[in-house]
Amino acid sequence: MEADTVAKKELNLNRVPMPRQDPVVRARNFEEVALGYSRAEAIAEADRCLQCAKPLCKTGCPVSVQIPEFIKALREGDMEASVAALKLKNSLPAVCGRVCPQEEQCEKACVLHRQGAPVAIGRLERYVADWALNHASAAQQIAAPSPTGRRVAVVGAGPAGLTCAADLAKAGHSVTLFEALHTAGGVLKYGIPEFRLPKKIVQSEVDYVASLGVELVLDNVVGRTETVDELFSEGFSAVFLAPGAGAPMFLNIPGENLNNVYSANEYLTRVNLMKAYRFPEMDTPIRAGKRVAVFGGGNVAMDASRCALRLGAEQVYIIYRRSEHEMPAREEERENAKEEGVIFKLLTNPRRFIGDEKSNVRAVECYEMELGEPDASGRRRPIAKPDTAFELEIDTAIIALGTRPNPVIPTTTPGLELTPEGTIKTDSVTGRTSRAGVWCGGDMATGAATVISAMGAGKRAAGDIDAYLRALTD
Repeated sequence: MEADTVAKKELNLNRVPMPRQDPVVRARNFEEVALGYSRAEAIAEADRCLQCAKPLCKTGCPVSVQIPEFIKALREGDMEASVAALKLKNSLPAVCGRVCPQEEQCEKACVLHRQGAPVAIGRLERYVADWALNHASAAQQIAAPSPTGRRVAVVGAGPAGLTCAADLAKAGHSVTLFEALHTAGGVLKYGIPEFRLPKKIVQSEVDYVASLGVELVLDNVVGRTETVDELFSEGFSAVFLAPGAGAPMFLNIPGENLNNVYSANEYLTRVNLMKAYRFPEMDTPIRAGKRVAVFGGGNVAMDASRCALRLGAEQVYIIYRRSEHEMPAREEERENAKEEGVIFKLLTNPRRFIGDEKSNVRAVECYEMELGEPDASGRRRPIAKPDTAFELEIDTAIIALGTRPNPVIPTTTPGLELTPEGTIKTDSVTGRTSRAGVWCGGDMATGAATVISAMGAGKRAAGDIDAYLRALTD
């Protein structure tokens, strides 16, 4: 049947390009790099969709977005129907359309990908979601559900928590969302730069979740302000834990305590959440180094390096101990960084930081690596090459090696079983923990992962929590 569908429509194997800022211009501003499709561009790209009888794209989406349905409505010009189809399963589509790795998920499964470029599902998702944000009165509103009388506490207002809270509110439960920071959004607010994900977009998505009836409680550190046990004593029937993984990992080499050596967490939080790039208009300062080294190969490393350029750095290096092929960062983000002038120093590993007489970092000593056999991660193991040490002059270093969960909730919540990595042990499908009535999802359960994987965990947990609450008899 799928083959018949493909045969009836002439294949267009070339996707509509995404308009972008020029690399030279964008490397010195914090405006969004990808400018978004025009209406004509969106419809032209939507027309490439084959509307397969058995759409494989759906199987690649962690939150089960109705992909063919929203694209069909878009190309027919029925924007209200397109928004309704998109938001049926996804409460944060304007976020997903910008930062979700569609090339590894829905677009990878697209039948056109067998012969050419897949349908640009993410770009179309962004177009429809942005249209909805700009036409709030025209977008179809979800009918208010019948209240169930059950209360749920969701801990952490990042992608997992927001998704879980929204789905539970749509099911009729009373949801309170507790956030440790002064603003909701989690990593979407503090971790991802403005030029990839504008904060007004994140706030609009947060406002949508709140409009469903979700109560937001800010500046509340569960585990410190109040414990999980106290939440149950306050009348909550279920608790979903999604505080993220905010404790940075370090290189553990000499000199890492020198001045101007940052964790990527601190650096990006200063830039993104506290708007340090607008200092002194904003209160938070940031080191505007001229020669910056970023250590790591993921999306966070790309974000930090590109922020450093925009803060005025003359040379920015990505230092990574494997080859580019092994980098976990998205190809799009790697290409954006290189276009803007970031220098990739691959097969390179730091040995020590070197300071000046004022304890400011002035250089990093590195050595060259080569790749051996694959390790437990499936990537080839980096091996140091003898007699290859060299110094690289720098004035700022940013460590972007990943994060691990903060132990504050596990240490204050009896009955939670942990993994050897310090994450909360959960059922991989439902998110249930070892403690009755408590679920967990996102980075607290998996370690640092993608926004969409956290959203998927939040959605699956919401479904299981809903079933659990409806089965209660008290």
